[in-house]
Amino acid sequence: MFKSIKSTSTSMILLGILAVIVGIIAIAWPQATILALVILFAVYAFMDAGLQAARAFSSRSAGPVFGHLLLALISLAAGVIAVVWPGPTAYVLVIVVAAWALVGGLVEIFAGFQSGETAGMRAMFIVSGLVSVAFGVVLFARPDVGAVTIALLFGLYFMIYGFSQIAAGVHVRQLGNAVRPLSPVQKAA
Repeated sequence: MFKSIKSTSTSMILLGILAVIVGIIAIAWPQATILALVILFAVYAFMDAGLQAARAFSSRSAGPVFGHLLLALISLAAGVIAVVWPGPTAYVLVIVVAAWALVGGLVEIFAGFQSGETAGMRAMFIVSGLVSVAFGVVLFARPDVGAVTIALLFGLYFMIYGFSQIAAGVHVRQLGNAVRPLSPVQKAA
């Protein structure tokens, strides 16, 4: 159990540090951030197209072959569109990020009201969830404000989220250190 607590706290702290680094990069180079997201999406789409084509040709019946080839063509088209028209692709990615932040924030808020957590941990879940929801609402309300502004908000969001994860990880680690395993004598009693 104690290894699990230490592993959880370490992963939360590392996730927080990574999020802060991503936030700093996004704020320092907002135009590059949006372009990088579009390029990553294009690479993902091209890889998905190749994998779907491979799955199509490994199937023995006609139905899955047609379905996988259709998915491969859709993914290929999405990758080409992302490369040829990065502006509209960035707009769609903004909507996807907004949905992700909104849903993730609602889940964190819900987790904050679950029993079994300390008051500080519940407050941390609720605060980080509210930040996520606010970020999602802003993006949905004004997706046309420009990719640079979105990149800056993205960076700010990741910095706040990262610091909250670091704080939560430290809190979990402190709780794990406060709990002591029972000695063999206490177990026998």
